[in-house]
Amino acid sequence: MSGMPRRRARGTLTVIAALLLASAAVRVGDGVGQAMARATPKAPVDVLTGTDGRCEQPADIQVLLDTLKERESRLVTRERAFADRMQALAIADEQITIRLAALQEAEDSLRRTLDIAETASEDDLDRLTRVYETMKPKQAAALFEKMDARFAAGFLVRMRPDAAAAIMAGLSPEAAHMFSVVLAGRNAGSE
Repeated sequence: MSGMPRRRARGTLTVIAALLLASAAVRVGDGVGQAMARATPKAPVDVLTGTDGRCEQPADIQVLLDTLKERESRLVTRERAFADRMQALAIADEQITIRLAALQEAEDSLRRTLDIAETASEDDLDRLTRVYETMKPKQAAALFEKMDARFAAGFLVRMRPDAAAAIMAGLSPEAAHMFSVVLAGRNAGSE
């Protein structure tokens, strides 16, 4: 078992050494190519024509080259404008994301506030209903006579049946009839 790690270590060292040698060979080879390129003489000048061996370009090819250079310049300008637009869109997208998060947070806060207000309102109505339930029926009936029929019917529905019946018994026949019509209409509308 002790021989196994040594063999792996030797194999690993051999691979590393081979890679280092290959790297050195590539570097030496690269330098040779550059040295040869520097040592290559320039094209000889033709004594008869006085040129260096390059041929002159015809005018139509020169026009084509100039047109291509113009087009390339326009494309570079368009690419820059496109890159600027993309950057502006990225910034706008980031701002929209931030604003949406703020809007969501505001909506959640408003929902919590409305829930608190609704709960508080419901608690207030429950408390007032209990006050009317605990009052003497004749006193409560006198108050209910002065209330709007829909408003009073809302309290009567929330009350215990025995307390509501005692208050209804103390109302004038007209008020009791009106409250009964509102209550019946409320129940008929819910079905």
